[in-house]
Amino acid sequence: MPDEITLRPVTADDLDLFDREFNRPEGSGPYQWFGFGSSAGLRRQFAETGLLGADGGVLSVAEAGRTVGRVEWFADTWGRPATSTCWTLAIGLAPAARGRGTGTRAQRLLAEYLFSHTRAERLQAWTDCANLAEQRALEKAGFVREGVLRSAQWRGGRWHDQVIFSMLRSEWPGGAQGGGFQGSWQHCGELIKPRSA
Repeated sequence: MPDEITLRPVTADDLDLFDREFNRPEGSGPYQWFGFGSSAGLRRQFAETGLLGADGGVLSVAEAGRTVGRVEWFADTWGRPATSTCWTLAIGLAPAARGRGTGTRAQRLLAEYLFSHTRAERLQAWTDCANLAEQRALEKAGFVREGVLRSAQWRGGRWHDQVIFSMLRSEWPGGAQGGGFQGSWQHCGELIKPRSA
């Protein structure tokens, strides 16, 4: 298991790392490479909102205080937005941070953060059917495999099937049967640790 994993608001330096790591096929990896893109929109949004808003956000994933990736969430609907909205989660880790449990921990922390600070009943994430590492990470983080979304993502010149996972508030350790916040994240530079039982 990697050193202490935390989530914290994105900094300007993090944006440079995101450009370096995720705007090339080797950094994004085979399941997240959608072609080259400009970071101007992300930088503009960072200047305006810090990448945190009512419709979603981005947090940096830090390992022992060093940024190694990002997690993000955005609103998705399964019907009318007023009554059927949930959060969809995504993650991007630098290649050196993959395969060591960092993704599992970061996604678990993001779930805890969203259930603690939003009224979400459902969180969801999906990944390519061939991305077995991310499927294992989601399951270890507490997400439940729901099924396959056929030909749901265009990437690399063809359509790809995706596996969808979800976590309900009642399934979260801090939910209806649980005991509250279990992780740690940084807010305004302050490291937030678990409460004592």
